[in-house]
Amino acid sequence: MFSSVKTILLSTQLSGLLCLALGAEYQSILSAPVEVDPCAAIANKTWVAPQDVRACFGSFPVKPEIKDNIIEVVNKTLAFHTSVNYQRLAPPPFDFDVHEDVIGDLARISSQNYSTDFDLHLDLSRSVKRLNDGHCVYINLCYDSLFLTYLPTPLILLTNATGDQNVHIAAEAFTVASAEFKEEIDVWQNALPGKLRGQLSTLSGAKVFLIDGKSPFDAVNQNALITGGYQSFGTRQNSYFSSYQVVSSGWNYFMGNFAQMSLPLADSVELTIQRANSTDIETITLPYRSRISPFASSWNDSTTFFENNCVAGLGTNGHDLYTTAPDLSNAGAPRPISIFQQQPRLHPSDARKHRQNVILDTMPQQNIELPPTLIPQSPLNESWSVAQFFMLNDNRTGVLALGSFAASSFDDFQRSLLDGLTNLTSKGADRLIVDVTNNGGGFICIAHWLHRIIAGPKNSTEPQAGLDTTTRAGPLAQLIVKEIEKGGDPDKQLLYNPTNWAYANHTKFPETLDWMQPVVKKIINGQSDAFSQRLGNECQPFQIEPPAERLFDPKKTIIISNGRCASSCSLFSITMSKEEGATTVVVGGKADVPQQYCGIVGGQSTDFSTMDTEIKSVNLKNHSLAPPDFKTNSIQGITWRLGFGIDDPSEPEEWQDHPADLNLRLTEDIANNPAAIWERVVEYVFGD
Repeated sequence: MFSSVKTILLSTQLSGLLCLALGAEYQSILSAPVEVDPCAAIANKTWVAPQDVRACFGSFPVKPEIKDNIIEVVNKTLAFHTSVNYQRLAPPPFDFDVHEDVIGDLARISSQNYSTDFDLHLDLSRSVKRLNDGHCVYINLCYDSLFLTYLPTPLILLTNATGDQNVHIAAEAFTVASAEFKEEIDVWQNALPGKLRGQLSTLSGAKVFLIDGKSPFDAVNQNALITGGYQSFGTRQNSYFSSYQVVSSGWNYFMGNFAQMSLPLADSVELTIQRANSTDIETITLPYRSRISPFASSWNDSTTFFENNCVAGLGTNGHDLYTTAPDLSNAGAPRPISIFQQQPRLHPSDARKHRQNVILDTMPQQNIELPPTLIPQSPLNESWSVAQFFMLNDNRTGVLALGSFAASSFDDFQRSLLDGLTNLTSKGADRLIVDVTNNGGGFICIAHWLHRIIAGPKNSTEPQAGLDTTTRAGPLAQLIVKEIEKGGDPDKQLLYNPTNWAYANHTKFPETLDWMQPVVKKIINGQSDAFSQRLGNECQPFQIEPPAERLFDPKKTIIISNGRCASSCSLFSITMSKEEGATTVVVGGKADVPQQYCGIVGGQSTDFSTMDTEIKSVNLKNHSLAPPDFKTNSIQGITWRLGFGIDDPSEPEEWQDHPADLNLRLTEDIANNPAAIWERVVEYVFGD
């Protein structure tokens, strides 16, 4: 027993001496900061601070092999993008808006060093966005909209009784925020200073004098330089402000780029405001808050974050239609590109069968509801999905509120448009408003169909109710067509199959035609380029017999938008305006900035994964010109076909002028109120 006690005492003394000897080192170890995994810190959380999201995003170093892969895929996919050389310097009126050498950008990015992978992504994404082309967009699901970053104060540009324009917090801001962000609203309530604490609702309707110490339009214009999507500067300005849209589930509220961001790049905003019914000028600071996307895959730490969200997955790359069945283990999951297409989710069979022209946005469509007091009442029975029909109080003006040119079923959509418009005429409507606010496009043949049934049978609608088109005829595209000519697509599933297309005289191509030959050579901005022959009618005969006579006088038809009408929406609006004399109205926008009634036009949009399927299905994946598979969870969109112009049929419609006939300034009584806007437009256009 005594021996044991002595042993313990000796051990304690030795430990004490050792601690004294190494005390400084022990203290250093004990006081050393514990390294925190920044992605673990935000795992399984719905709402977080933007700086915490950036800490996670910025924790990944650049891997040279991943960087090289991204650059190669994007570079080789752009060989199919018809607009590359036009976008080096677009012709007027867009020469000040579109002047980007994206191939040169990729070369610069390839040789440049970056501190983090997130920094690399920002440079690449913004370089492509400077094309101001909503079809040609680079998206990485590791970062883009994995968290959406919000403020509870969407903005709107209002015109007062004297004609002055001022930026305001939208009158419905608190109604929208308290319904959509109810679990987070207290954070913003408690961020307000002094007597304003807990009074977030009193900010609604406030006039905004300064944003971060500068004029509001400094912020508007700065956003217009980086948001991309549309050629027109005015349209990109308009994207900063709140608006509305018809979606398949009803009416959505668009927060605008001030109050909703796809990347967590700001932590707070300082606003100098004058609240409604107050004479005080007050300065407040509101924090941005980031909310996890419903499309994010869960994670526990940096390793699982990267594995689950940043690595190529189902649908990232294409597949060989003839030898490799697609992985159906997760068949319920949307294709990555469908998350960012500005249209409803499509049935896979419709998505492949019916060609689309639809804008991509790094911001997916949200399900934020338009407040009930702003939703138009009494839609007609024929309303279905994104097509809502109304009769105005004058009992002679019908309204088609059309949020997209795509819906879950092509056939049902086509029928609903005919039934709805026919019903309006049976109720006595002889004038028509088509509201396409925030319509990002959709099915090409729905755009042709709507033009045809409104305007009736005539030279401008039969046999072609849209635009003739062309596609780029690069070396790899020519090889794909040659392989199909040899029998490489026996089931006629590929885009490049000649059975999909027609000559300029609208006669269908023979099944074995090498329709890329001879190529049409052009010099564009000093660069040699090559295109296919002119392609004619692609939609007629329609699946449904169209009416024998027009449903409405096109000259008594008004097309309304906030300028954010793109792709198939542009195809419809342009043909209705330029060929039929329909009146175009842009609602909102700065008074001294020209307003275009539509944005990106194209002719048909697609993406890398679709081109990859074409390449793999004709066994050209190992060709030196073929892009490799993406290693990252990425998307690269392109304009695959360009439509020829109406005013100048020898050049693409894409960069021809589309000025609105009328720019309706928003006033407090009609802001974000579709029915009130329609009534006001009728007053201005028809003099009622």
